[in-house]
Amino acid sequence: MAGVLDAVNQRTQLVGQNRLELLLFKLDGPQLYGINVFKVREVLQCPKLTVMPRSSAVVRGVASIRGGTFPIMDLALATGQPGLNDLKNSFVIITEYNMKVQGFLVRSVERIVNMNWESIHPPPKGTGRDHYLTAVTRVDNKLVEIIDVEKVLSEVAPAIQTVSEGVIDTDTHAKAINKRVLIVDDSSVARKQVSRCLDTVGVEVTALNDGRQALDYLKAMADRGEKPEEQLLMLISDIEMPEMDGYTLTAEIRNDPRLQKLHILLHTSLSGVFNQAMVKKVGANDFLAKFRPDDLASRVAERIKAADES
Repeated sequence: MAGVLDAVNQRTQLVGQNRLELLLFKLDGPQLYGINVFKVREVLQCPKLTVMPRSSAVVRGVASIRGGTFPIMDLALATGQPGLNDLKNSFVIITEYNMKVQGFLVRSVERIVNMNWESIHPPPKGTGRDHYLTAVTRVDNKLVEIIDVEKVLSEVAPAIQTVSEGVIDTDTHAKAINKRVLIVDDSSVARKQVSRCLDTVGVEVTALNDGRQALDYLKAMADRGEKPEEQLLMLISDIEMPEMDGYTLTAEIRNDPRLQKLHILLHTSLSGVFNQAMVKKVGANDFLAKFRPDDLASRVAERIKAADES
């Protein structure tokens, strides 16, 4: 176990084409779950928790760790399973999503595996609308479920989803009517959040689930003789997605002369200097951390004004 914990703490950067590292863990059963190592700050034995009055039942308490105080969420409870009881023998995965730090309580931490995003697939059809999976894969012939953490967080601590008054002026809203934006995100919650934000701006939205779908969609446009940069105001893409991640999607678009002029904004819960460097490396136009509706609406408004002036 110590080796796994050391590895998580040391691996803060992942370089590679369409690759990721998954930290595998279990809740209260044999099922394996995975979380991208990029999101993990550290893993530790469950510390002493202080219960907070009026907090969600999913939040088992808060913990003081390295000078900070963070909520600790029971991931089993959050996904509709019985909560964990033996806290002393459980572990906490400290993560950073959408510029916020929180811990996820799990029964055990297994190991880290290096994988290709092409091996990560959307949940099987028929799983239902209320499931908490964003993707599935197999490791050593065992099914690994990747939880839609953005859905969990949206239910436990809902983020502000409305655009503030005055962010979009009347002139920009009027010019947005004939503009269309392509958004790509494997999380149904994230797609809805972005769609609501762009509805406020006034643009038309086309939403797809992963990078492979988006690339096929854009190539089909080009095959019909259409120019994506003329048909679409911009592409807003998540980075972490099954089949093809946002970095690889961007690189593929820039390598195709028919697509390369499309404006690309990478919109992700990943943060940090490393991701800024990767954005520049693959040729994206911009990067924005999730989910700040005013900032996202402002970026789209800037594109509307730029398109109107060109």
